[in-house]
Amino acid sequence: MTSFNLVESPFDPKTAVVDTVVDAGDPWIHEIKKGQVFRILDLEGNQAVDTLFYNARDPEERYSAADTVRAQGALYLTAGTQLMSTEGRVMLTITADTCGRHDTLGGACSCESNTVRYALDKRPMHSCRDSFLHALAHYDSNKSGGGLTKRDITSNINFFMNVPVTPEGGLTFADGVSAPGKYVEMRAEMDVLCLISNCPQLNNPCNAYNPTPVRVLIWDAPEQ
Repeated sequence: MTSFNLVESPFDPKTAVVDTVVDAGDPWIHEIKKGQVFRILDLEGNQAVDTLFYNARDPEERYSAADTVRAQGALYLTAGTQLMSTEGRVMLTITADTCGRHDTLGGACSCESNTVRYALDKRPMHSCRDSFLHALAHYDSNKSGGGLTKRDITSNINFFMNVPVTPEGGLTFADGVSAPGKYVEMRAEMDVLCLISNCPQLNNPCNAYNPTPVRVLIWDAPEQ
């Protein structure tokens, strides 16, 4: 799948019930109720947003990259994609997308991957895995998702990230395909816990070598 499926959203940011800017390198964690609509907006362009989803009532059920790719028969995510769980259920549906393509194969950066891919002196650099763990460590254990640990950091989505797959099956980290104001929007098909790392990566072009803030918005389910 190489074509982009571009779909505009009818939702007005003025009516959002949640509207938050996530700074470069920061994590964000929030529950999204079934029927609510969730948007990630790329404020300055070419910013990778590493994202994990869990069933808010049973976090052992979580987003599955393998099931998502298999269910849609395509490697990249875009409008119309159903984000599948490890139990084979639809967690969210991408309902609008002005970027057109998102990665779910490249994984999240970590101190180990920074060392292997770049150089030994990159090991202390901040990473998405650090951000995920920081958010979970400070999340109220009485809320949904309490008790999640590093073993729960599994396959993730990299919204706005461009990771072309070579004919030989390899992955390459390329310049982003997003731009200022581009967004992706999802409808929750179950209560989900969303965990974001607004990627701090400085060593490859996924953030144009300059991590920048993103904006996250949530709207209540439209009245029938």
